[in-house]
Amino acid sequence: MTAAPMTIRSLGLALLITFIWGVNFVVIRWSVDDAPPLLVAALRFLVAAIPAVFFVPRPAVSGRILWGYGLAVGVVQFGLLYLAISLGMSAGMGSLLMQTQAFFTALLAARLLGEKIAPWQAAGMSLAFIGMAVIGAMAGGDVPLFPLLLTLTAALGWSASNLLVRASGQANVFSLVIWSSLIPPIPLALLAGLTSGWDTVVQALTNGGAMFWGAVLFMGLGNTVLGFGIWAALIQRHGASRVAPLSLLVPVFGMLASALVLQEAFPPGKIAGALLVLVGLLLHVFGARFFTRPALAGTQG
Repeated sequence: MTAAPMTIRSLGLALLITFIWGVNFVVIRWSVDDAPPLLVAALRFLVAAIPAVFFVPRPAVSGRILWGYGLAVGVVQFGLLYLAISLGMSAGMGSLLMQTQAFFTALLAARLLGEKIAPWQAAGMSLAFIGMAVIGAMAGGDVPLFPLLLTLTAALGWSASNLLVRASGQANVFSLVIWSSLIPPIPLALLAGLTSGWDTVVQALTNGGAMFWGAVLFMGLGNTVLGFGIWAALIQRHGASRVAPLSLLVPVFGMLASALVLQEAFPPGKIAGALLVLVGLLLHVFGARFFTRPALAGTQG
């Protein structure tokens, strides 16, 4: 089936989802202020899974892929991200550094699947890693080192889930997201009890106010069910090449929301590092359109 061109309505929906995903980092910041971060992550996936699993068919994938995806996304990606934000990683920088999953995915695909890394991808990675080095040089002050490492490990978990999606073939990604959300709540809740104490877990569950439960519902239903549902539908209709690059707007919305809502400061060094990462991402995603155009033009003559 040929992918349909993007319409104004589809573009608007894509922008809405990237906005929701960007603002989600601020919501994470709010939610982990008064509750164990791993418990919040567990609740997010519990809300995403139930009751949606009763209405969404099980994805046509093996149990190995389903469990692997659930653990990679739920425990590694979001479990570590929530923990990093609770330990001092800012919402804005977290939204940007998580996009390094694009580089980790390319590196893992090259190592495990034998895929080649194009020159512009290597250049983009180099720029981004220089940017992360600049951000890391600020560790201990504005950007704590341990949360920075946790965030990059979370991005590595995201990249592992990308390879599992590729291994799933033509399986419905939305179904995979919903059904795999059944997997993280138990290990995340157990880890929350072991690391934060069961009394703290019970207190968070019984004393959580409207803002806390509203944040959980936003993350589980708005960010996961609605977000991934619409995103998967857009990719199915218009193709991944047209829709997926728009996800680069997530850190833009995330950093803006963090600055406006949380008054996150962006000193010159932090801005310089962030810009290098963002330019590296743009080069990594869009480089082929510019560097291969002359060659393509030559073959058509």
